[in-house]
Amino acid sequence: MRILMMGGTRFIGVSLTQQLVAQGHDVVLFNRGNHPVPVAGVEQIQGDRKDIATLTANLQDQEFDAVFDNNGRERSDTEPLAALFTGKVQHFVYVSSAGVYLKTDQPPHIEGDAVDPNSRHKGKHETEAYLAASGLPWTSVRPVYIYGPQNYNDVEAWFFDRIVRDRPIPIPGDGMAITQLGHVEDLAAAMVAILGNDQAKGQIYNISGDRLITFNGLARACAIAAGKDPDQLKLVHFDPKAFDFGKKKAFPLRVQHFFTDTHKAKKDLQWQPKFDLISGLTDSFQQGYLPSGRGSAAVDFSLDDTILQQS
Repeated sequence: MRILMMGGTRFIGVSLTQQLVAQGHDVVLFNRGNHPVPVAGVEQIQGDRKDIATLTANLQDQEFDAVFDNNGRERSDTEPLAALFTGKVQHFVYVSSAGVYLKTDQPPHIEGDAVDPNSRHKGKHETEAYLAASGLPWTSVRPVYIYGPQNYNDVEAWFFDRIVRDRPIPIPGDGMAITQLGHVEDLAAAMVAILGNDQAKGQIYNISGDRLITFNGLARACAIAAGKDPDQLKLVHFDPKAFDFGKKKAFPLRVQHFFTDTHKAKKDLQWQPKFDLISGLTDSFQQGYLPSGRGSAAVDFSLDDTILQQS
């Protein structure tokens, strides 16, 4: 297939491009050109997707079999793209987020659960609703927390920063809130499995790892991945309501139970995560965190220190 990928040079796009090319697909990236292509020889069209005139001029005469929209956050981001390719592509795959779900008393979240109209990810769900009415053969994926090499969101690296420096790790509550992480390569593999799968058209899929984990357990898993003794970690539990940090985050994850059921994706896509959490975090530490030099870089621990002083 000839495939258009929006983005493609950071995190999800890197793994997805690598896997698509390895399977023989012809991948074309559309992005601002701020980062090198992840696979030598992959075509790159430079432009800002929010500049609709440039987007249209660059893509209107192009022919593709499928489109991966990795970085659309609002409906207005995706509308021009959908208008260009409605009736012209076999599949339009959109990266949404499990963050669209409304908090529930009955976890895990399953596809079709209520969405939160006030979520910071509400633009993702609005885009899904638009695609459902667009006439495109669309599929949406909803990852929970994604981790892995080149992760530009502070998830596992937040823990690594403290673990490599032998610092205490502030954990909200009693640390027993349950969450879920999925490796970026497993997410990319699920997205690749959508191509050519008619059953996936018009569907939404939760994508994440197999196992759930507590906040305390995640800290210990990150320690193992970093080659440290998890029993030597100092976990400092705190009440997040006792502090006012404004818009700053003292912890990288939602302070609640937050996880999904992924059976639908496994069944329809014949997909299975290849990484367990320890092997995935080890991969992230060795292939991402260490090469980045972040372990020796200056890190602002001021929020930690405020918490520790009152604990």
